[in-house]
Amino acid sequence: MMLLNTRVPVEIQSSEIVAPMAKLPGQETLITEYLAYRLAQANREINRQLESRLAGEGVPVEQWRILKVLSDGNGRSMGELAEAVLLNRPTLTKIIDGMVLEALVYRASDPKDRRKVLMFCAERGQILRHRLDLLAMSQEAQIVQSCGNRSVSELKRLLELLINNTI
Repeated sequence: MMLLNTRVPVEIQSSEIVAPMAKLPGQETLITEYLAYRLAQANREINRQLESRLAGEGVPVEQWRILKVLSDGNGRSMGELAEAVLLNRPTLTKIIDGMVLEALVYRASDPKDRRKVLMFCAERGQILRHRLDLLAMSQEAQIVQSCGNRSVSELKRLLELLINNTI
């Protein structure tokens, strides 16, 4: 008998236990068998490929994400932007400062709260973002061509489930 809850004993049959990484005693699990490793590996490769495509425009992936998020015309606070583009605030601030100097984005006071500063995509940033979107779409098309539309759609669905903790 195995206790899952300290108050209610529950008997589990060995046939009910699913262990995708089950090993014999003494066997090590390879790092490549862990989901966290596979996700990191895939993330690294996808970003490397995208970085390579964006290099012709002289723009890192993080700047493309910033321009993409700000391109909807809705101003974002630095906190909201950091969350949306998957960066910590100090890193985002450094990148934004450079983008402001290049006239790709600009800061403006929030009309609802003058104490708050919002970030916006400048016209020059919109033009660049359009070119970068084409490059990102070509990468996505290449992945679909290699893996198939159904597989890519299923992967996106599963990742969304994982992100939302509903698996």
